[in-house]
Amino acid sequence: MNATHWQTVYTAKSDAELSWYQDSPARSLAEISALTPVPRRIVDAGGGQSALAPALLATPAFADSEVTVLDISAAAIARGRERAGPLATRIRWLVDDVLAAADVGEVDLWHDRACFHFLADPADQARYAARVARAVVAGGHLVLATFAPDGPEKCSGLSVARHDGASLARVFAPAFDLVAESREEHLTPWGKPQRFAWTVLRRNAR
Repeated sequence: MNATHWQTVYTAKSDAELSWYQDSPARSLAEISALTPVPRRIVDAGGGQSALAPALLATPAFADSEVTVLDISAAAIARGRERAGPLATRIRWLVDDVLAAADVGEVDLWHDRACFHFLADPADQARYAARVARAVVAGGHLVLATFAPDGPEKCSGLSVARHDGASLARVFAPAFDLVAESREEHLTPWGKPQRFAWTVLRRNAR
């Protein structure tokens, strides 16, 4: 991914100018809360400015979780730290490329909302899948939210790859098995609908 591009985006634009911004990560929390077993070691990939990490730690079921936020933009991470307030010190903040990320150790859940679809090159998708497979333990989960097949073709000036559960299952096979898929119509801060596909995959023991 292009660190300069994303650093420029987060330096130049406010939350209200980012199409993927949401005041509350309600859908992510709902998807994560439905997982069995309850994940304790969690990575939020591309979640630098997201409110998910502190929201998880503020939820009783995840109060003792180890949460890592991974983002290529230092500016996004800085925004997320500020948003997290006192909970920021309990979150591991990692500025790195998801395709070449520092070792995050073994995790129970890899969460990615609106990051993976920026990997339009199949070779990059395969690298990402291998990276996630190394991190997620057997029985753990991958929760992805990407633009749906009828979602936007471009975002933030970049072409994207649109997905559904079947296409993501192929990308992450054979390490992961498809568990569930659903759709969401996200409204941008300026009220434009964007169709997202939510996909849950489980790490198998093979």
